[in-house]
Amino acid sequence: MREGEQPTPLSGETLPGEAGLDEQLRPRSLDEMVGQDRIRENLSVFIRAARERGEPLDHLLFHGPPGLGKTSLACVVAHEMGAPLRSTSGPAIERAGDLAALLSNLSPGDVLFIDEIHRLPAAVEEILYPAMEDFQLDLLIGQGPGAQSVRLDLPRFTLVGATTRAGLLTSPLRDRFGWMARLEYYPPADLERILERSARVLGMRVEPEAVAEMAARSRGTPRVSNRLLRRVRDFAEVDGGAGAAVTRKLARYALERLDVDAGGFDRFDRAVLLTLLQKFDGGPVGLETLAAAVGEDKGTLEDVVEPFLIHEGFLARTPRGRVATRRAREYFGMPLPGAAPAQPKLL
Repeated sequence: MREGEQPTPLSGETLPGEAGLDEQLRPRSLDEMVGQDRIRENLSVFIRAARERGEPLDHLLFHGPPGLGKTSLACVVAHEMGAPLRSTSGPAIERAGDLAALLSNLSPGDVLFIDEIHRLPAAVEEILYPAMEDFQLDLLIGQGPGAQSVRLDLPRFTLVGATTRAGLLTSPLRDRFGWMARLEYYPPADLERILERSARVLGMRVEPEAVAEMAARSRGTPRVSNRLLRRVRDFAEVDGGAGAAVTRKLARYALERLDVDAGGFDRFDRAVLLTLLQKFDGGPVGLETLAAAVGEDKGTLEDVVEPFLIHEGFLARTPRGRVATRRAREYFGMPLPGAAPAQPKLL
């Protein structure tokens, strides 16, 4: 707040355009979606064919690192098919009865989205098999010798699953999807287009150089791009007032305040790499040991941090553990193992 300014009282009302901001930034159609060209092209063919036949789309599985648009693709599929989207997640479905209630309330053509589908309990997954394949629901009523099995018919629906750990899916579940697609990290050019669209939705004026700066530090991930854009907007509004243009200088300043460096690494990414280099001489070191050293859960390391570091060539997984690569040492200006120390210059 500038000197002499009085704080604006909170009205308790959301400004126009601010409600459901995440939904506004999310593309609604294949035409609005940027990147993942091969997936979009194939989806366009599958959706058009299903609509011409008057049938629901076959079951789909999207997998890949977090933040690449798996949920957005589920929303796009529902919108393109003209069907409502029912969303849930694997951890939220604890019992077979929870899934049965969800499936029995679907209407013909509905799209059911299950995020983190690899975390479905085994008993729930067994119920899902006949529902996906035969559109039937097997229920066990009662207990003991008097228990009876009842089979109910379900409307034809489309299941869209999303997971960051496709390897944890069982073969019977994976084989029941009609198409599986892996989402890849986005190149900077695609992230720039995403940022430009998001800036228009937010009503921001952003210079092209500032867009390029944010895209380069977004870890190849649209979710990170949009998050950085919203935080840069905060700095712009405080520095220059509402509607102030975002320059490259301001974007760099904001990103440095957020501890996001030129490579897109945040403080935790750097802590992981530096711990590996300084405490363990570059590795190899086990995942649990590395997680304990940085004070973080191993699942967070494996699912959130490692995929990007591996993709960028800073980290390698080996049978003996995690290893920092030559590129990581060069990034932090550290000598390579066995390299001769620099000789002093003679005057």
